[in-house]
Amino acid sequence: MSRKYKFGDNDKLYFISFTVVGWIDIFIRKEYKDIVIDSWHYCQKNKDLEIYCWCIMSSHIHMIVGSKGRPLDKIIGEMKSFLHAA
Repeated sequence: MSRKYKFGDNDKLYFISFTVVGWIDIFIRKEYKDIVIDSWHYCQKNKDLEIYCWCIMSSHIHMIVGSKGRPLDKIIGEMKSFLHAA
């Protein structure tokens, strides 16, 4: 899973995807989905993340996101760092 993100313009929206290592169906369990959603809420409230839509599949996630000002690569990196540790 790459940890380096390059977003050219913070004023634009981006489609991003996250996959689980080995495409394991981890998100079939509600408690794991809740961890991800709680992390998103925290990032929206405290890190200027804007989420326009999302879809949690059994082994991966799709999102369309933007930022209210903070560099989006930093927000996404911090969010994934938290999820990796959880």
